Amino acid sequence: MSSSSSVPRLVIAAPSSGSGKTTVATGLMAAFAARGLAVSPHKVGPDYIDPGYHALASGRVGRNLDAYLCGPELIAPLFLHGARGADIAVVEGVMGMFDGAAGEGELASTAQVAKLLRAPVVLVVDASSQSRSVAALVHGFASWDPEVRVGGVILNKVASDRHEALLREALESAGVPVFGVLRRAAQVDTPSRHLGLVPVAERRAEAVDSVAAMAEQVRAGCDLEGLMALARGAGALSCAAWDAAEVLGAAPPDPHRPEGPRPPQTPDGLDSSTPGSTAPVVAVAGGPAFTFSYAEHSELLAAAGGEVVVFDPLRDEQLPDGTRGLVIGGGFPEVFAAELSANEPLRKAVAALAETGAPVAAECAGLLYLCRELDGQPMCGVLDAEARMTEALTLGYRDAVAVSDSALAVAGTRMRGHEFHRTVVEPGAGDIAAWGVRTPRRRLEGFVQRGVHASYLHTHWASEPGVARRFVERCRTS
Repeated sequence: MSSSSSVPRLVIAAPSSGSGKTTVATGLMAAFAARGLAVSPHKVGPDYIDPGYHALASGRVGRNLDAYLCGPELIAPLFLHGARGADIAVVEGVMGMFDGAAGEGELASTAQVAKLLRAPVVLVVDASSQSRSVAALVHGFASWDPEVRVGGVILNKVASDRHEALLREALESAGVPVFGVLRRAAQVDTPSRHLGLVPVAERRAEAVDSVAAMAEQVRAGCDLEGLMALARGAGALSCAAWDAAEVLGAAPPDPHRPEGPRPPQTPDGLDSSTPGSTAPVVAVAGGPAFTFSYAEHSELLAAAGGEVVVFDPLRDEQLPDGTRGLVIGGGFPEVFAAELSANEPLRKAVAALAETGAPVAAECAGLLYLCRELDGQPMCGVLDAEARMTEALTLGYRDAVAVSDSALAVAGTRMRGHEFHRTVVEPGAGDIAAWGVRTPRRRLEGFVQRGVHASYLHTHWASEPGVARRFVERCRTS
Protein backbone atom coordinates (compact mmCIF):
# COMPACT_ATOMS: atom_id res chain seq x y z
CA MET A 1 0.00 0.00 0.00
CA SER A 2 1.32 3.43 -0.97
CA SER A 3 1.83 6.34 1.40
CA SER A 4 -0.80 9.01 0.92
CA SER A 5 1.71 11.47 -0.61
CA SER A 6 2.48 9.05 -3.44
CA VAL A 7 -0.87 7.31 -3.83
CA PRO A 8 -1.52 6.43 -7.49
CA ARG A 9 -4.18 8.78 -8.86
CA LEU A 10 -6.09 9.74 -11.97
CA VAL A 11 -8.17 12.79 -12.84
CA ILE A 12 -11.12 12.00 -15.11
CA ALA A 13 -11.83 15.05 -17.29
CA ALA A 14 -13.81 15.82 -20.44
CA PRO A 15 -14.11 18.49 -23.12
CA SER A 16 -17.60 19.39 -21.88
CA SER A 17 -20.38 18.38 -19.53
CA GLY A 18 -22.39 15.35 -20.63
CA SER A 19 -19.40 13.51 -22.08
CA GLY A 20 -19.58 10.65 -19.58
CA LYS A 21 -17.22 11.64 -16.74
CA THR A 22 -19.53 10.34 -14.03
CA THR A 23 -20.03 7.00 -15.77
CA VAL A 24 -16.31 6.51 -16.31
CA ALA A 25 -15.16 7.78 -12.92
CA THR A 26 -17.77 5.85 -10.96
CA GLY A 27 -17.23 2.75 -13.07
CA LEU A 28 -13.48 2.91 -12.52
CA MET A 29 -13.93 3.29 -8.78
CA ALA A 30 -16.20 0.25 -8.65
CA ALA A 31 -14.05 -1.81 -11.01
CA PHE A 32 -10.87 -1.15 -9.03
CA ALA A 33 -12.70 -1.80 -5.75
CA ALA A 34 -13.93 -5.12 -7.13
CA ARG A 35 -10.30 -6.10 -7.54
CA GLY A 36 -9.80 -5.66 -3.81
CA LEU A 37 -8.16 -2.26 -4.02
CA ALA A 38 -8.87 0.54 -1.56
CA VAL A 39 -10.18 3.32 -3.81
CA SER A 40 -10.30 6.94 -2.67
CA PRO A 41 -13.11 8.83 -4.49
CA HIS A 42 -13.02 12.59 -5.13
CA LYS A 43 -15.06 15.15 -7.06
CA VAL A 44 -13.87 18.52 -8.35
CA GLY A 45 -16.21 21.37 -7.50
CA PRO A 46 -19.14 21.86 -5.12
CA ASP A 47 -21.29 18.96 -6.38
CA TYR A 48 -22.90 16.93 -3.58
CA ILE A 49 -24.65 14.26 -5.64
CA ASP A 50 -21.85 12.55 -7.57
CA PRO A 51 -19.90 11.82 -4.34
CA GLY A 52 -22.86 9.71 -3.21
CA TYR A 53 -22.42 7.45 -6.24
CA HIS A 54 -18.66 7.47 -5.69
CA ALA A 55 -19.14 6.31 -2.11
CA LEU A 56 -21.43 3.52 -3.27
CA ALA A 57 -18.86 2.44 -5.86
CA SER A 58 -15.81 2.55 -3.60
CA GLY A 59 -17.10 1.89 -0.09
CA ARG A 60 -15.32 5.05 1.11
CA VAL A 61 -16.56 8.57 1.78
CA GLY A 62 -16.86 10.66 -1.37
CA ARG A 63 -15.01 13.97 -0.96
CA ASN A 64 -14.98 17.27 -2.84
CA LEU A 65 -11.97 19.26 -4.01
CA ASP A 66 -13.04 22.86 -4.62
CA ALA A 67 -10.31 25.44 -5.13
CA TYR A 68 -12.78 28.32 -5.01
CA LEU A 69 -14.44 27.38 -1.73
CA CYS A 70 -11.29 26.18 0.03
CA GLY A 71 -8.48 27.91 -1.83
CA PRO A 72 -5.89 26.21 -4.07
CA GLU A 73 -3.57 25.71 -1.10
CA LEU A 74 -5.97 23.23 0.52
CA ILE A 75 -6.57 21.00 -2.51
CA ALA A 76 -3.58 18.69 -2.03
CA PRO A 77 -3.91 18.50 1.79
CA LEU A 78 -7.62 17.67 1.55
CA PHE A 79 -6.88 15.11 -1.15
CA LEU A 80 -4.23 13.44 1.00
CA HIS A 81 -6.65 13.39 3.93
CA GLY A 82 -9.22 11.50 1.89
CA ALA A 83 -6.64 9.23 0.29
CA ARG A 84 -5.15 7.93 3.55
CA GLY A 85 -4.69 4.17 3.23
CA ALA A 86 -5.81 4.07 -0.41
CA ASP A 87 -4.26 2.00 -3.19
CA ILE A 88 -5.55 4.35 -5.89
CA ALA A 89 -7.51 7.60 -6.03
CA VAL A 90 -9.94 8.57 -8.79
CA VAL A 91 -10.86 12.24 -9.13
CA GLU A 92 -13.90 13.12 -11.23
CA GLY A 93 -13.66 16.53 -12.86
CA VAL A 94 -16.28 19.21 -13.32
CA MET A 95 -17.76 20.60 -16.57
CA GLY A 96 -15.18 20.93 -19.36
CA MET A 97 -11.58 20.42 -18.30
CA PHE A 98 -10.64 24.12 -18.40
CA ASP A 99 -13.97 25.48 -17.11
CA GLY A 100 -13.87 27.01 -13.64
CA ALA A 101 -15.28 29.88 -11.63
CA ALA A 102 -16.71 32.52 -13.96
CA GLY A 103 -14.29 35.34 -14.60
CA GLU A 104 -11.57 33.76 -12.45
CA GLY A 105 -9.35 32.13 -15.09
CA GLU A 106 -8.45 28.55 -14.26
CA LEU A 107 -9.62 28.82 -10.63
CA ALA A 108 -11.66 25.76 -9.54
CA SER A 109 -11.26 24.04 -12.91
CA THR A 110 -10.43 20.38 -13.37
CA ALA A 111 -7.19 21.42 -15.03
CA GLN A 112 -6.12 23.46 -12.00
CA VAL A 113 -6.90 20.61 -9.60
CA ALA A 114 -4.97 18.15 -11.80
CA LYS A 115 -1.94 20.45 -11.65
CA LEU A 116 -2.22 20.94 -7.90
CA LEU A 117 -2.38 17.15 -7.47
CA ARG A 118 0.39 16.48 -10.00
CA ALA A 119 -1.97 13.88 -11.44
CA PRO A 120 -2.30 12.52 -14.98
CA VAL A 121 -5.57 13.25 -16.75
CA VAL A 122 -7.72 10.78 -18.63
CA LEU A 123 -9.92 12.62 -21.12
CA VAL A 124 -13.40 11.17 -21.66
CA VAL A 125 -14.58 12.04 -25.17
CA ASP A 126 -18.15 11.70 -26.44
CA ALA A 127 -17.37 10.26 -29.85
CA SER A 128 -20.99 9.76 -30.92
CA SER A 129 -20.92 12.39 -33.70
CA GLN A 130 -17.34 12.37 -34.94
CA SER A 131 -14.58 10.21 -36.32
CA ARG A 132 -11.29 11.71 -37.55
CA SER A 133 -12.05 15.06 -35.88
CA VAL A 134 -11.49 13.40 -32.53
CA ALA A 135 -7.74 13.70 -33.10
CA ALA A 136 -7.92 17.49 -33.42
CA LEU A 137 -10.09 17.73 -30.32
CA VAL A 138 -7.76 15.59 -28.21
CA HIS A 139 -4.66 17.33 -29.56
CA GLY A 140 -6.11 20.69 -28.58
CA PHE A 141 -6.90 19.63 -25.03
CA ALA A 142 -3.56 17.86 -24.61
CA SER A 143 -1.52 20.86 -25.78
CA TRP A 144 -3.53 23.82 -24.46
CA ASP A 145 -1.76 23.94 -21.08
CA PRO A 146 1.63 22.21 -21.02
CA GLU A 147 1.41 21.85 -17.23
CA VAL A 148 -1.62 19.57 -17.60
CA ARG A 149 -0.57 16.04 -18.46
CA VAL A 150 -3.22 14.33 -20.57
CA GLY A 151 -2.08 10.74 -20.23
CA GLY A 152 -4.80 9.03 -22.21
CA VAL A 153 -8.29 8.97 -23.65
CA ILE A 154 -11.44 6.94 -23.04
CA LEU A 155 -13.87 7.07 -25.95
CA ASN A 156 -17.53 7.06 -24.95
CA LYS A 157 -20.72 6.36 -26.91
CA VAL A 158 -18.90 4.58 -29.72
CA ALA A 159 -21.42 3.20 -32.23
CA SER A 160 -19.73 0.14 -33.74
CA ASP A 161 -16.49 -1.75 -34.36
CA ARG A 162 -16.04 0.26 -37.57
CA HIS A 163 -16.52 3.51 -35.69
CA GLU A 164 -13.99 2.42 -33.10
CA ALA A 165 -11.43 1.57 -35.78
CA LEU A 166 -11.79 5.02 -37.35
CA LEU A 167 -11.37 6.72 -34.00
CA ARG A 168 -8.31 4.70 -33.03
CA GLU A 169 -6.69 5.31 -36.42
CA ALA A 170 -7.21 9.06 -36.08
CA LEU A 171 -5.89 9.17 -32.52
CA GLU A 172 -2.63 7.44 -33.46
CA SER A 173 -1.55 10.77 -34.98
CA ALA A 174 -2.37 12.65 -31.74
CA GLY A 175 0.08 10.54 -29.74
CA VAL A 176 -2.35 10.07 -26.86
CA PRO A 177 -3.06 6.45 -25.82
CA VAL A 178 -6.61 5.10 -25.89
CA PHE A 179 -7.31 3.40 -22.56
CA GLY A 180 -10.87 2.43 -23.24
CA VAL A 181 -13.84 2.34 -25.58
CA LEU A 182 -17.39 2.37 -24.23
CA ARG A 183 -20.53 1.74 -26.22
CA ARG A 184 -23.78 3.51 -25.51
CA ALA A 185 -25.56 1.67 -22.66
CA ALA A 186 -28.93 2.75 -21.33
CA GLN A 187 -28.62 0.70 -18.15
CA VAL A 188 -25.87 2.94 -16.81
CA ASP A 189 -27.95 6.08 -17.17
CA THR A 190 -29.04 7.60 -13.88
CA PRO A 191 -32.22 9.65 -13.53
CA SER A 192 -31.98 13.40 -13.12
CA ARG A 193 -34.25 16.30 -12.25
CA HIS A 194 -34.08 20.02 -11.54
CA LEU A 195 -30.69 20.03 -9.78
CA GLY A 196 -28.97 17.12 -11.54
CA LEU A 197 -28.80 13.41 -10.76
CA VAL A 198 -31.19 11.94 -8.22
CA PRO A 199 -29.17 11.27 -5.03
CA VAL A 200 -28.27 7.73 -4.05
CA ALA A 201 -30.24 8.03 -0.80
CA GLU A 202 -33.47 8.38 -2.76
CA ARG A 203 -32.96 5.35 -5.02
CA ARG A 204 -30.62 3.03 -3.18
CA ALA A 205 -31.53 -0.23 -4.93
CA GLU A 206 -31.59 1.31 -8.40
CA ALA A 207 -28.36 3.18 -7.67
CA VAL A 208 -26.64 -0.09 -6.74
CA ASP A 209 -27.71 -1.54 -10.08
CA SER A 210 -26.56 1.57 -11.97
CA VAL A 211 -23.13 1.52 -10.32
CA ALA A 212 -22.79 -2.21 -11.02
CA ALA A 213 -23.59 -1.56 -14.69
CA MET A 214 -21.03 1.25 -14.84
CA ALA A 215 -18.42 -1.03 -13.30
CA GLU A 216 -19.11 -3.80 -15.78
CA GLN A 217 -19.02 -1.45 -18.76
CA VAL A 218 -15.71 0.03 -17.64
CA ARG A 219 -14.24 -3.37 -16.76
CA ALA A 220 -15.16 -4.74 -20.19
CA GLY A 221 -14.17 -1.66 -22.19
CA CYS A 222 -11.13 -0.23 -20.42
CA ASP A 223 -7.52 -1.24 -19.88
CA LEU A 224 -7.49 -1.26 -16.08
CA GLU A 225 -3.85 -2.36 -15.91
CA GLY A 226 -2.81 0.45 -18.21
CA LEU A 227 -4.81 2.98 -16.21
CA MET A 228 -3.25 1.77 -12.98
CA ALA A 229 0.21 2.12 -14.52
CA LEU A 230 -0.67 5.67 -15.58
CA ALA A 231 -1.93 6.44 -12.07
CA ARG A 232 1.35 5.24 -10.58
CA GLY A 233 3.14 7.90 -12.59
CA ALA A 234 1.60 10.73 -10.57
CA GLY A 235 4.13 12.99 -8.91
CA ALA A 236 4.68 12.90 -5.16
CA LEU A 237 3.08 15.68 -3.13
CA SER A 238 5.25 17.51 -0.62
CA CYS A 239 2.50 18.84 1.66
CA ALA A 240 1.00 17.16 4.72
CA ALA A 241 -2.49 15.68 4.82
CA TRP A 242 -5.23 17.89 6.20
CA ASP A 243 -6.22 16.93 9.74
CA ALA A 244 -9.27 18.35 11.52
CA ALA A 245 -7.68 18.35 14.98
CA GLU A 246 -4.48 19.94 13.75
CA VAL A 247 -6.15 22.76 11.83
CA LEU A 248 -8.31 23.56 14.84
CA GLY A 249 -5.18 23.89 16.97
CA ALA A 250 -5.94 23.49 20.66
CA ALA A 251 -9.37 22.17 21.58
CA PRO A 252 -12.28 24.33 22.80
CA PRO A 253 -12.42 25.61 26.38
CA ASP A 254 -13.57 23.55 29.34
CA PRO A 255 -16.63 25.22 30.87
CA HIS A 256 -15.86 23.43 34.16
CA ARG A 257 -12.25 24.62 34.54
CA PRO A 258 -11.29 26.53 37.74
CA GLU A 259 -11.46 30.29 37.66
CA GLY A 260 -8.29 31.91 36.45
CA PRO A 261 -6.79 33.91 33.60
CA ARG A 262 -8.34 33.13 30.22
CA PRO A 263 -5.96 31.65 27.64
CA PRO A 264 -5.08 33.66 24.53
CA GLN A 265 -7.95 34.28 22.12
CA THR A 266 -7.99 32.58 18.73
CA PRO A 267 -9.06 34.44 15.57
CA ASP A 268 -12.59 33.05 15.78
CA GLY A 269 -13.11 34.73 19.15
CA LEU A 270 -12.78 31.61 21.31
CA ASP A 271 -10.00 30.59 23.65
CA SER A 272 -7.73 27.59 23.17
CA SER A 273 -7.74 25.61 26.39
CA THR A 274 -8.52 21.96 27.12
CA PRO A 275 -11.84 20.33 26.18
CA GLY A 276 -14.74 19.82 28.55
CA SER A 277 -15.37 16.42 30.04
CA THR A 278 -18.72 16.00 28.31
CA ALA A 279 -19.08 16.26 24.55
CA PRO A 280 -22.22 18.19 23.54
CA VAL A 281 -24.44 16.33 21.09
CA VAL A 282 -24.57 17.98 17.67
CA ALA A 283 -27.49 16.60 15.66
CA VAL A 284 -26.85 16.53 11.90
CA ALA A 285 -29.79 16.09 9.53
CA GLY A 286 -29.43 13.25 7.05
CA GLY A 287 -31.65 10.83 5.14
CA PRO A 288 -33.07 11.28 1.64
CA ALA A 289 -34.22 14.89 2.18
CA PHE A 290 -30.86 16.21 3.41
CA THR A 291 -28.07 14.56 1.43
CA PHE A 292 -25.86 17.61 0.80
CA SER A 293 -22.97 17.82 3.23
CA TYR A 294 -19.20 17.84 3.18
CA ALA A 295 -17.60 15.08 5.26
CA GLU A 296 -15.09 17.53 6.70
CA HIS A 297 -17.88 19.41 8.52
CA SER A 298 -18.70 16.49 10.80
CA GLU A 299 -15.00 15.76 11.22
CA LEU A 300 -14.38 19.33 12.33
CA LEU A 301 -17.34 19.28 14.72
CA ALA A 302 -16.02 16.08 16.28
CA ALA A 303 -12.47 17.44 16.49
CA ALA A 304 -13.84 20.56 18.19
CA GLY A 305 -15.31 18.37 20.92
CA GLY A 306 -18.82 17.67 19.67
CA GLU A 307 -20.55 14.31 19.55
CA VAL A 308 -21.99 14.16 16.03
CA VAL A 309 -25.25 12.19 15.74
CA VAL A 310 -27.03 11.85 12.40
CA PHE A 311 -30.83 11.71 12.29
CA ASP A 312 -33.45 11.50 9.52
CA PRO A 313 -36.14 14.24 9.56
CA LEU A 314 -38.38 12.04 7.40
CA ARG A 315 -38.42 9.23 9.94
CA ASP A 316 -37.30 10.37 13.38
CA GLU A 317 -39.94 12.12 15.44
CA GLN A 318 -37.48 13.54 17.98
CA LEU A 319 -34.02 15.00 17.90
CA PRO A 320 -31.24 12.75 19.24
CA ASP A 321 -31.11 12.52 23.02
CA GLY A 322 -29.19 15.36 24.59
CA THR A 323 -29.08 17.53 21.44
CA ARG A 324 -27.35 20.83 22.17
CA GLY A 325 -26.88 22.01 18.58
CA LEU A 326 -28.36 21.30 15.16
CA VAL A 327 -26.84 21.30 11.66
CA ILE A 328 -29.21 21.04 8.68
CA GLY A 329 -27.42 20.98 5.35
CA GLY A 330 -28.66 20.96 1.79
CA GLY A 331 -30.79 18.52 -0.14
CA PHE A 332 -34.25 18.29 -1.61
CA PRO A 333 -36.86 19.29 0.99
CA GLU A 334 -39.08 20.50 -1.88
CA VAL A 335 -39.34 16.89 -3.07
CA PHE A 336 -40.25 15.71 0.42
CA ALA A 337 -42.25 18.73 1.60
CA ALA A 338 -45.37 16.71 2.40
CA GLU A 339 -43.46 14.07 4.38
CA LEU A 340 -41.41 16.65 6.27
CA SER A 341 -44.55 18.57 7.08
CA ALA A 342 -46.33 15.41 8.25
CA ASN A 343 -43.59 14.80 10.84
CA GLU A 344 -45.08 17.40 13.18
CA PRO A 345 -43.38 16.11 16.36
CA LEU A 346 -39.94 16.71 14.89
CA ARG A 347 -40.90 20.12 13.49
CA LYS A 348 -42.01 21.14 16.97
CA ALA A 349 -38.82 19.73 18.51
CA VAL A 350 -36.68 21.76 16.11
CA ALA A 351 -38.68 24.91 16.87
CA ALA A 352 -38.38 24.30 20.61
CA LEU A 353 -34.61 23.82 20.35
CA ALA A 354 -34.23 27.04 18.38
CA GLU A 355 -36.38 28.88 20.93
CA THR A 356 -33.89 28.02 23.67
CA GLY A 357 -31.13 29.84 21.80
CA ALA A 358 -29.22 26.65 20.99
CA PRO A 359 -27.00 26.98 17.90
CA VAL A 360 -28.66 25.94 14.65
CA ALA A 361 -26.74 26.07 11.34
CA ALA A 362 -28.92 25.70 8.26
CA GLU A 363 -27.85 25.80 4.61
CA CYS A 364 -30.20 25.96 1.62
CA ALA A 365 -32.50 22.99 2.27
CA GLY A 366 -32.05 23.61 5.98
CA LEU A 367 -33.13 27.22 5.43
CA LEU A 368 -36.33 26.04 3.71
CA TYR A 369 -37.06 23.59 6.53
CA LEU A 370 -36.85 26.35 9.12
CA CYS A 371 -39.37 28.57 7.28
CA ARG A 372 -43.06 28.84 8.14
CA GLU A 373 -44.06 27.10 4.91
CA LEU A 374 -42.57 25.41 1.85
CA ASP A 375 -44.90 25.34 -1.15
CA GLY A 376 -47.84 25.76 1.22
CA GLN A 377 -46.77 22.90 3.51
CA PRO A 378 -46.10 23.85 7.16
CA MET A 379 -42.44 23.60 8.13
CA CYS A 380 -40.73 24.33 11.46
CA GLY A 381 -41.76 27.97 11.72
CA VAL A 382 -38.45 29.04 13.22
CA LEU A 383 -38.09 31.82 10.63
CA ASP A 384 -40.78 34.33 9.73
CA ALA A 385 -40.45 33.54 6.03
CA GLU A 386 -42.08 31.45 3.30
CA ALA A 387 -40.37 29.32 0.66
CA ARG A 388 -41.56 28.13 -2.72
CA MET A 389 -40.30 26.44 -5.87
CA THR A 390 -39.64 28.55 -8.97
CA GLU A 391 -38.63 27.91 -12.57
CA ALA A 392 -35.47 30.00 -12.25
CA LEU A 393 -32.17 28.36 -11.33
CA THR A 394 -29.91 30.26 -8.96
CA LEU A 395 -26.40 28.95 -9.44
CA GLY A 396 -22.90 30.18 -8.83
CA TYR A 397 -19.99 30.88 -6.53
CA ARG A 398 -20.33 33.73 -4.04
CA ASP A 399 -18.01 35.93 -2.00
CA ALA A 400 -19.59 36.58 1.39
CA VAL A 401 -18.88 38.41 4.62
CA ALA A 402 -20.66 37.82 7.93
CA VAL A 403 -22.59 41.01 8.71
CA SER A 404 -23.31 40.11 12.33
CA ASP A 405 -22.05 37.88 15.12
CA SER A 406 -23.66 34.43 15.06
CA ALA A 407 -23.21 30.88 16.27
CA LEU A 408 -20.95 30.31 13.25
CA ALA A 409 -18.84 33.42 12.87
CA VAL A 410 -18.01 36.84 14.21
CA ALA A 411 -18.99 39.86 12.13
CA GLY A 412 -16.49 40.52 9.38
CA THR A 413 -15.58 36.87 8.79
CA ARG A 414 -15.09 36.35 5.07
CA MET A 415 -16.00 33.07 3.41
CA ARG A 416 -16.64 31.83 -0.07
CA GLY A 417 -19.77 29.88 -0.85
CA HIS A 418 -21.94 28.39 -3.54
CA GLU A 419 -25.64 28.72 -4.34
CA PHE A 420 -27.59 26.04 -6.22
CA HIS A 421 -31.40 26.05 -5.96
CA ARG A 422 -34.70 26.56 -7.75
CA THR A 423 -36.50 27.98 -4.75
CA VAL A 424 -37.01 31.44 -3.32
CA VAL A 425 -37.46 32.55 0.29
CA GLU A 426 -39.45 35.68 1.06
CA PRO A 427 -38.10 37.77 2.63
CA GLY A 428 -34.59 36.89 1.49
CA ALA A 429 -33.02 38.23 4.68
CA GLY A 430 -34.10 38.73 8.26
CA ASP A 431 -33.88 41.83 10.42
CA ILE A 432 -30.36 40.59 11.14
CA ALA A 433 -28.88 39.05 7.97
CA ALA A 434 -26.40 36.22 7.83
CA TRP A 435 -24.22 37.37 4.94
CA GLY A 436 -23.42 40.28 2.73
CA VAL A 437 -23.05 38.58 -0.66
CA ARG A 438 -21.59 39.83 -3.92
CA THR A 439 -23.36 38.25 -6.92
CA PRO A 440 -21.88 40.56 -8.50
CA ARG A 441 -24.06 43.24 -6.92
CA ARG A 442 -24.02 43.33 -3.15
CA ARG A 443 -27.06 42.09 -1.22
CA LEU A 444 -27.98 40.93 2.25
CA GLU A 445 -28.90 37.27 2.56
CA GLY A 446 -30.05 34.83 5.22
CA PHE A 447 -31.14 35.05 8.83
CA VAL A 448 -29.48 35.34 12.24
CA GLN A 449 -31.77 35.15 15.25
CA ARG A 450 -30.97 33.79 18.69
CA GLY A 451 -28.65 30.87 17.93
CA VAL A 452 -29.92 30.34 14.37
CA HIS A 453 -27.75 30.97 11.31
CA ALA A 454 -29.74 30.15 8.16
CA SER A 455 -28.75 30.91 4.58
CA TYR A 456 -28.87 29.67 1.00
CA LEU A 457 -25.08 29.74 0.93
CA HIS A 458 -23.23 26.41 0.96
CA THR A 459 -19.81 26.87 2.55
CA HIS A 460 -16.88 24.53 3.12
CA TRP A 461 -15.75 24.78 6.73
CA ALA A 462 -12.24 23.52 5.96
CA SER A 463 -11.60 27.02 4.63
CA GLU A 464 -12.52 28.53 8.02
CA PRO A 465 -12.28 25.77 10.65
CA GLY A 466 -12.96 28.20 13.48
CA VAL A 467 -16.60 28.02 12.41
CA ALA A 468 -16.83 24.50 13.84
CA ARG A 469 -15.04 25.43 17.04
CA ARG A 470 -17.29 28.43 17.61
CA PHE A 471 -20.40 26.31 16.95
CA VAL A 472 -19.40 23.59 19.42
CA GLU A 473 -18.51 26.18 22.05
CA ARG A 474 -21.99 27.67 21.67
CA CYS A 475 -23.40 24.16 22.13
CA ARG A 476 -21.55 23.96 25.46
CA THR A 477 -22.69 27.32 26.73
CA SER A 478 -26.20 27.81 25.33
